[in-house]
Amino acid sequence: MAQQYFHFTLGPVQGFVAQARRTRDFWAGSFLLSWLSGVAMAEIQRQGGKISFPIPAENYLDWITGKTTGEKPPRQGAIPNRFKANSAKVPDGFDGEQVEIAIREAWVALADHVWRKDELAATAKPNTKEIWDRQHNNFWEISWVLTEDIAASALLDQRKNWRSSYHQAEGGVKCMVMGGWQELSGAHKPSEEVLVFWEKVRKNGKSDMKTDLAINEHLSGLAYVKRRFVRHFESFNASLSTGLTLKGWHLQAGIPSVSYMAAVHWLEALAKIGSAEELSSIVEAAEKVTRYDEWDTRIACLESELFLGKDKVVKKLVSLDGNLFFEHVQENAKSYGYDDASVKTLQKEISRFKQAHTEFSAPLSPFYAVLLMDGDSLGVHMADINNQESISTALNQFTANVPEIVEKHNGFLIYAGGDDVLAILPLEDAMQCAANLRAEYLNCFKPYPAITTSISSAIEYADVKMPLMKVLHDAHGLLDDVAKDGAGRDALAVRVWKPGGMTIEWAQPWEIALENNELVIEQLVKAFEAEGSEFSNKFFYKISERFDLLNPTKNQAGGYTERILKDDEAIDLLAVDFKNSGENRKENTIENAKQKITPLLKQCRAVKRDKDKPKSEWKTDDLLRADGAMLIRFLAQKGVQ
Repeated sequence: MAQQYFHFTLGPVQGFVAQARRTRDFWAGSFLLSWLSGVAMAEIQRQGGKISFPIPAENYLDWITGKTTGEKPPRQGAIPNRFKANSAKVPDGFDGEQVEIAIREAWVALADHVWRKDELAATAKPNTKEIWDRQHNNFWEISWVLTEDIAASALLDQRKNWRSSYHQAEGGVKCMVMGGWQELSGAHKPSEEVLVFWEKVRKNGKSDMKTDLAINEHLSGLAYVKRRFVRHFESFNASLSTGLTLKGWHLQAGIPSVSYMAAVHWLEALAKIGSAEELSSIVEAAEKVTRYDEWDTRIACLESELFLGKDKVVKKLVSLDGNLFFEHVQENAKSYGYDDASVKTLQKEISRFKQAHTEFSAPLSPFYAVLLMDGDSLGVHMADINNQESISTALNQFTANVPEIVEKHNGFLIYAGGDDVLAILPLEDAMQCAANLRAEYLNCFKPYPAITTSISSAIEYADVKMPLMKVLHDAHGLLDDVAKDGAGRDALAVRVWKPGGMTIEWAQPWEIALENNELVIEQLVKAFEAEGSEFSNKFFYKISERFDLLNPTKNQAGGYTERILKDDEAIDLLAVDFKNSGENRKENTIENAKQKITPLLKQCRAVKRDKDKPKSEWKTDDLLRADGAMLIRFLAQKGVQ
């Protein structure tokens, strides 16, 4: 019999991963989906199969089956939910049904482990276990095909279209994380019954339950496992009916909140400037408000050796709930579950510190960054089976190096698998992190010049008051529609979101955004920061008006008229505005002004990359768009006006 090939996919991805209220939820969804894909791979290997793409990272499957201990365990998801496997032994009885059974049994085993460890039976209502079992037994959508055609990659998509069963609509009160799924109290409508049930769960005495479940939060069985499995994964063991054995490992529970990520560099400055006594006063006031919710969180700049001598109090300071330091939270303490009087005491301590340290006068920025990256054009090369091993090798190297790069930029990696990356970072570090990840991606493919690929990036700068789910959903559109389709791939796209909506959208091919391997936008940010905020406000307010005057108008054919001024004339005009906006007009010469205005204007004209043409022939927009200038202002002021 001819050799056969096994194709597999697992979902729903968006229905499980993207529905999140916390960064913990999103990380957990990514990790668990990757873990289940790893279970599928382990079952294939148990049957003598060989994974051809993607080749799993070294030792990852050994961790899943419990064969590896003592090394640094994986923390992020690293396996895509779709892959292909082949084996010379397939014709001798390879059973794809066993792969599906392994996934379903693994998930139910993990869910039941969480149920037992949290002793949910003690607080369960009559139909709680029924809801739990129904959701966990019927959630996953698994498609697979077995074929003798090595090139038949479209078969899997055709098989997915044959779906014969769909999730039935659930009754009762719905989950606050995964909409459409019933929460576990089983109540028919919102009532005191729901609140009482979940308050009993919160107060059942299990490890970190009050941290993991917010007051008045109610979850489905699926969302509950996402939220709580990290506390019990190390003690997880399961023997599946297929013959596969699974074992968990220790996972660090510290997943930074978006508020914490926004506050990272503010906390760093506070820790550096304050004395041990001053910091102790702030910590003592904060201890009366909240627990150390970020105790297990590790951010590079907050682990600095600069804190030696006051490291104990700094550890407490940087482990506090990030929400506490924001004015909108302090002014509405009760709605966030804090004692109002205790929060006011904390406010006084922080105010006293600011008065004693004028160098700590900058307000806390409410913005953090979501970074999403995806490789370009790999699908074309994957169609050639001779490229698959080279692509897998390059991607494995890239995936292995991503965590260190993200950590060096003070971020937290949510997912890195194949050519995909998702991370959250402080506002100040996101762009440089994206640039360095791109450089690493290109470097990993250098040994394979026949595989011409690049990577596109999307950065969402979002206010902490924005719903995380909305930001994550928008990031995919920003990447696909703006960075890839709009800017021609190998590009960076950025949006800024405030509670009222999107305020900035900017994109450029990486070759335009970088000059001598440095980000032009960040160089301009440093230049304008040096001029002072008063200068920035004056100049950037005027530049929007100037662009309106300089831009050509539309003609009857739908195109644009000739530019009113040539680029060098526009630079001269804006250089005069630049010079006259500063306080030191005499010292700020026209030539100095031109050195800043020239790269600024270049970043304000959208360029569309064409991989088949030299950069000099790429299409440049006739319109000057103020979003590039507004992005510089936003980053210079960290979103605080």
